Amino acid sequence: MGLKMMMLVALCVLPALVSATRPMRNPFVVCGRVYCDTCLAGFETPATTYIQGAKIRVECKIRDTLKLVYSVEGVTDHTGSYEVSVADDHGDQICESVLVSSPQSDCSTIMIGRERAAVFLTTDNGIVANTRFANNLGFKKNKAISGCTQIMQQYKLNNEEDL
Repeated sequence: MGLKMMMLVALCVLPALVSATRPMRNPFVVCGRVYCDTCLAGFETPATTYIQGAKIRVECKIRDTLKLVYSVEGVTDHTGSYEVSVADDHGDQICESVLVSSPQSDCSTIMIGRERAAVFLTTDNGIVANTRFANNLGFKKNKAISGCTQIMQQYKLNNEEDL
């Protein structure tokens, strides 16, 4: 191979090798909220409150084995929102935002079906922005607050035995 050809190959291959070993310049930011289901409705209602100080975790697992390979924790702010930075592309992995704990003792039972939310942490999916929004995660109150019967009537789901 001639010198020109070797230089051409080096110019084409070297940048790819360098970028493959370098961390991402713009990390992903996983955003979401954590709420307290105050009416035991199973979903957010006008009476829903958002939890400050709730702990969440962003987890990524190998798709075939479900072995945990990445985990980072975050905490919600005064609006019940969280933003967690994730430095790497996890294109071949299953990533989720997962509830960990609530600081509210009367609203610390994790809601089944609202305990985790999928997030896609890759640049190979056509999404240009690095911000990823996870569905809201929820805890439920030990006992429904007053006024829930009227709220649930709006949804025509009122079952007074459950409230």
